[in-house]
Amino acid sequence: MNTQTPQKIAIVGATSAIAEHCARLWMASGGAAELVLIGRDEGRLQALATDLRIRGPGAEVVCVAGDLGSTEGIASLVERACAGRAPDVVLVAHGSLPDQAQCQGDLVQAREALEVNGVSPALFAEAFVARMQQVGGGVLGLIGSVAGDRGRKSNYVYGAAKGLLARYAQGLQHRLVGSAVAVCLIKPGPTDTPMTAALKSRGARLASVEAVAADIVAGMARRRPVIYTPGKWALIMLVIRHLPRFVFNRMDI
Repeated sequence: MNTQTPQKIAIVGATSAIAEHCARLWMASGGAAELVLIGRDEGRLQALATDLRIRGPGAEVVCVAGDLGSTEGIASLVERACAGRAPDVVLVAHGSLPDQAQCQGDLVQAREALEVNGVSPALFAEAFVARMQQVGGGVLGLIGSVAGDRGRKSNYVYGAAKGLLARYAQGLQHRLVGSAVAVCLIKPGPTDTPMTAALKSRGARLASVEAVAADIVAGMARRRPVIYTPGKWALIMLVIRHLPRFVFNRMDI
């Protein structure tokens, strides 16, 4: 049984697989009175909105499309998402999984990977938190990654962007101590989504997107500062972070 008061919820990167499943959970539980879907592609947002209206017929679903990369675009999207009132819950979920080798050989791709996965989510968070502070509360979730816990040769450009996001979230949490605004840093392990199709084709073991979304929604409801999902990654990354350099350097990861 849902005991939550229905809320206004905004999702940046709403058409990503994890975000879509989080939205489904919020709608099915009756936790959303208004859902604001933010993304680049108006057509994909509208298709998702149609599906969500069926799952939660009592909730209003609004689509806000625009540029997720520029500071002007981010400011405009946040302003439109906050029309009427600021959201009670925000999930910043957009990103990409770049090819490490291509990033090494192409500075344009490397820069794009850093901006899409690190800078842009941080700017969205900054803008939304300012609105939440004005109304006196809220919960913001930032999807980072276990890849941000320690740089590895196989994905260090992506990991660096997620590491930026982790340090940003820590500082934002520190700034907001004592306030009614909570920031949750979400660290999924490899998850079965279209973004990780190449990993799956190579036989990688991936978590189900449904389970990851359930962990995110539950963790944000509890205002947890850090959400590893699946939970085993908290222990795995604790070990990885503390491996001596001479041991770590022998690993092909």
